[in-house]
Amino acid sequence: MTPRWKVFVIAGLAMAVLAAAIYFPILRRRVRRAARLQQQSEVQARRELIQPVAVNPADPRVKTSLFWASDAGDSTLAPVTVELPLSRDPVPRSKQVLNTLLAGPVDAELRTLPPDAVLLGFYLLPDGTAIADFSEALATSIPSGIVSEQLAVDSITRTLEANVPQVQRLKILIHGQEAETLAGHLDLTGAFAVRSRQAQLPASQPLTAPSSEKPAVPTSDKPPASATGKLTPDKGPGKLSQPERKS
Repeated sequence: MTPRWKVFVIAGLAMAVLAAAIYFPILRRRVRRAARLQQQSEVQARRELIQPVAVNPADPRVKTSLFWASDAGDSTLAPVTVELPLSRDPVPRSKQVLNTLLAGPVDAELRTLPPDAVLLGFYLLPDGTAIADFSEALATSIPSGIVSEQLAVDSITRTLEANVPQVQRLKILIHGQEAETLAGHLDLTGAFAVRSRQAQLPASQPLTAPSSEKPAVPTSDKPPASATGKLTPDKGPGKLSQPERKS
């Protein structure tokens, strides 16, 4: 091979390396974007399969406030107003706003809940205590830490407060079971205040309304049998059991 051909070969190889160095990062970003879109599609399909919420064409479109993380990056929440067709019934209305909250904002960096978390069920007791049952991903996929865990719960409670006035308190279950903490820090054994005037219930206080209190809202959805009595942890964490009756 003549020196001239060697120069051509070396120049060609150098150009190929340069082109690869430019193209490979672009290709990597495209692959990651495609994987992210596929994951979001799978999560959305799973959410629609597990938790179908019928949309009534007669439901009015309402300006709805959803609370996601603030873009200021100071670990606070900021309301985002969107128009949604919302039911007048508090139970399907709560499901509609929570499923929209789970779907996440346009900017994924402002998400407060894991993208693979799913609302499995929602129930409303006569005293205004709501029981939201989430998939295990809410506990396993959320970043562990008191700030991120508190932000997740606050985004749920403030969204309910802004859109469903019948909800007074919120009890969170993980896959139908009571959990001691969300991801190792935030206590889930009590009920969280939704109305600003309500104090958080201690874990030992029953969630049923006193006999003298008038039921706030009749609902067609009935909570699990384990959710209508006092919620007390069993020997193993994350189990619901009825209190023993004294003979």
